Amino acid sequence: MRVHVTDLKPGDLLKNDVYNSSGLHMLMKGSLLSEDDITKLLQHGIDYADVEHTTSNLHSDTQTMPSDQTRLLTTLFDDTIKGTESLFQQAMEKGFIDEAQVDEILINLTTQLEKQKDVVSLLLMLDGDNDYTYNHSLQVGMLAFYIAGWMGYNPEECLTVAKAGYLHDIGKSKISPEMLHKPGKLTPEEFEEMKKHTLYGYEIVKESTQDEILATVALQHHEREDGSGYPYGLKGNDIHPYARITAVADVYSAMTTNRVYQTKQELISVLCELYSLSFGQLNGEATQELIKHMLPNFIGKRVLLTSGETGIIVMNNPADYFLPLVQTSTAFIDLAKERDIAIVEIYIQ
Repeated sequence: MRVHVTDLKPGDLLKNDVYNSSGLHMLMKGSLLSEDDITKLLQHGIDYADVEHTTSNLHSDTQTMPSDQTRLLTTLFDDTIKGTESLFQQAMEKGFIDEAQVDEILINLTTQLEKQKDVVSLLLMLDGDNDYTYNHSLQVGMLAFYIAGWMGYNPEECLTVAKAGYLHDIGKSKISPEMLHKPGKLTPEEFEEMKKHTLYGYEIVKESTQDEILATVALQHHEREDGSGYPYGLKGNDIHPYARITAVADVYSAMTTNRVYQTKQELISVLCELYSLSFGQLNGEATQELIKHMLPNFIGKRVLLTSGETGIIVMNNPADYFLPLVQTSTAFIDLAKERDIAIVEIYIQ
C-alpha cells in the first residue's frame, strides 16, 4: 500500500527500500518504522512510502521501548566483550579456542543485530573504555555481519562472515601486551612481529574450528586490493571475499576507536576516508555498501561542532554526503559551505 509520509505510523512495515531524490538509500525494505524513521523521511522531502500495512498495533508486541533496547544491548555488548576476553585468554594459554563458546556469542549477538537498523547508534554505544582489542573484535564482527547482508549474502553466510570478522584478530593473543599497548610508534622490528598476528590467527582458528575459510580471513584481513597489504601482498580476487569485507570493517572500526597511540576520528569523516581507500586498497563494493547504509543513520544525531556549538544533523548534503546540514539553536549550518566548521563528535542521544 502506498501511503503519504504524514500518514505513516510507528510499526508500519516498509515494503520497498526508500531512496531520496539524490538516490541516497534512506531505509531498508522490511524495516519496522519508528518515529525517528518517519521524521527522517519528512526531513528528506520524501512524500510517499510503500508499506505492508498501516496498523502499528500489529507489531506492538515485538517492539521494545528505546530505553529497554539500550539496556538490553548494553548488557549484550558487555557480556560479549567479557566472552571475547575469555577467548583471547584461551588462545594465549592453549593455542586454541572453544568454538562452541564462539558460536553461542555470535548467535546471541546476531539475533539482536537483525532487529537493529541504526548501526551508528550501535557503534556509539560501543564507544567505551573497554580494552581496544576486545571491543574492536566485537565491532568488526558486527560491521562484517551488516555489510554481508547489505551485499546480498544469505543469513547463513552473514553469520559466517560475522564469525570470521569477530575472530580476525585472535592472533594478537600471541603478541606481547607491551607491544600491543605501546603508546608510541612501533619500531620496524616490532612491526614485523606485529604483522605475524595474521599467521598466528590462521593457526589458532584452523586448529579450533577446522574451517579453512574462517582461518583464511584471519590470515588475509590486512591484504589490500592493490597488493600493498600483508602477509603475502595478495591482490583483488586473490583475497577471499569474506576477508575483503572484514578489511573494510576492520579499518573503519580502527579509525573510529580510541587507541593508546591514536585518537579516534569522527564517524562521518572516516566514511569519507574509506571512500578514498575504496579506489585502490579496500574492496569498492563492500565499502560503498557500508557508506550507503550508514549515512542515513546520522540524520537526527546530536553533534558538537568545532565552533563550540551543538546541533542536530537534519540532512545529508546532496553535493557532499560527508558534509551534512546541521541545525543549531540559532541557525542552519551547511558544512559543505562553512568549511571552517567541522563536526568534532557525534552523540548517541
